[in-house]
Amino acid sequence: MRIKYTLSVVFFVALVIIEKENNIISSLTLMVSDKLTLKQTPQTPLQPSGKYSEHQEVTTKGRKHILLLATTRTGSSFVGEFFNQQGDNMFYLFEPLWHVEKMLTLETGGTNATAAAKAYRDVLQQLFLCDFTFLESFLDPLPVDHITTALFRRESSSSLCEESVCSPVIKGVFERYHCRTRRCGPLNLTMASQSCLQKEHRAIKSVRVRQLETLRPLAEDPRLDVKFIQLVRDPRAVLASRMVAFAAKYKNWKDWAMGGDVPIDDDEVRKLKGNCDNIRMSAEVGLRQPPWLRRRYMLVRYEDIARFPMRKATEMYRFTGIPFTPQVKSWILKNTQASKETSGVYSTQKNSSEQVEKWRFSLPFKIAQVVQRVCGPTLRLFGYKFVSSEEMLTDKSVSLIEDKVFNFL
Repeated sequence: MRIKYTLSVVFFVALVIIEKENNIISSLTLMVSDKLTLKQTPQTPLQPSGKYSEHQEVTTKGRKHILLLATTRTGSSFVGEFFNQQGDNMFYLFEPLWHVEKMLTLETGGTNATAAAKAYRDVLQQLFLCDFTFLESFLDPLPVDHITTALFRRESSSSLCEESVCSPVIKGVFERYHCRTRRCGPLNLTMASQSCLQKEHRAIKSVRVRQLETLRPLAEDPRLDVKFIQLVRDPRAVLASRMVAFAAKYKNWKDWAMGGDVPIDDDEVRKLKGNCDNIRMSAEVGLRQPPWLRRRYMLVRYEDIARFPMRKATEMYRFTGIPFTPQVKSWILKNTQASKETSGVYSTQKNSSEQVEKWRFSLPFKIAQVVQRVCGPTLRLFGYKFVSSEEMLTDKSVSLIEDKVFNFL
C-alpha cells in the first residue's frame, strides 16, 4: 500500500488563510498538519515499511543531506552542478519543488506563503529520505504505478539518468525532459527511490523556499544530517539578469529602463523589496547560528564563486564533510572558462569571472538606484557597494564587491 497526500485540504486552508486576519494564520497552519489525510491505494510502496526503521537508524551515520537554497538568476544551476558531478556517491535532485509551486498556484490562483512553506518542507523531508510519494501527489498528470513522463528537468539530475534508473524506452511515449546521456523510458520513481537509498549522500537544489526558518524541522529530524547552503547575488545583477531571461514578466522594468520614472509604490517594486527582505532575513537567521543551525549553515556569494570557483567549491565541500572528488574539480575547470557560444542564459557553462561585471553595462543607473533604495539592507549585509553615479556604475576599475568573510562554522 502506498501513502499519498490528499491535497484538497491544503488548498482549502490556503484559501482560508488569505481571507483571515494575521492573528489566526498560525492556527490555520496547524490545521493543515492536523487535517492532512492519508489515502491508501493498492500499489507497490516506494519504501518497504518493514525496512523503514532500519533506514532511519543508519541515515545519520556519515550520510549528508545538502540543501542548496537560492532565488532565480543567482547561478544556482551552475553551483548545483558542483554536487551533481560528485560521482556515484551522490543522489542529486534539480528543482523538485517546481511541481509543488505549480500545483498550489493552479489550485488557489496564487501561492500562499504559509501553505506553500509547509508543503515545500514536507516534500523536501521525504525526498531526503528517498521517498517520492509526497512529490508524486503534485505531479501532473499523476504517475501510474509510480511511473511518470512529467518530472521537471529530469535530465539535469544525473542520478535520474543512471543505468540503474533507466527503464526501457516505450514507443510513442513522449517525455519532455528526457535524459540526454542515454536513451531511457519514462521515469520509474520506485527505481529512483531504490537508487537514492543506495547513495551515500543526497543533495537538492531549490529556488522556491522563501524563509530558512520554515525548514527548522529538517535540521531537527534525527534521521537527517542537513547542511544548508544559501547562495546570494547582488540584487542589481539579479534584476538585470531576470529582465533578459524573463522578459515578459519583467516588461514593466524594461519599459522603465527605456524612459520615465519608476513608481516606487508599484507592485513590481514592492515584490522586489519583498524578495530582498526574504533573502536577507533568511541569511540573518543563518549567520546568527541559533542552536538548530549550528554548523549547518553556510552563506556563499555568487560573485565569489564566479571569481574563485575552485576555492569556493573546496570550502563548500569542506563544510558539508563530503569528499571533493576529481570529477567535480575537472568539471569546474572545464565549465568556468566557457566561450560566448556556450554561455547561454540557462547554460551551466560560464566564463565565470566575466559574469560578475556583465550586469553593470546593461542595467540603467536609475534602475540601480531603485534597487539600492528598496534593497539597501540586503546590499549592505552581503557586502555590495552602492553606486552614486552612472560613471561609477560602468567604471570597471571600481569594484562593487567588498571583501567579506561570512562565518559558518
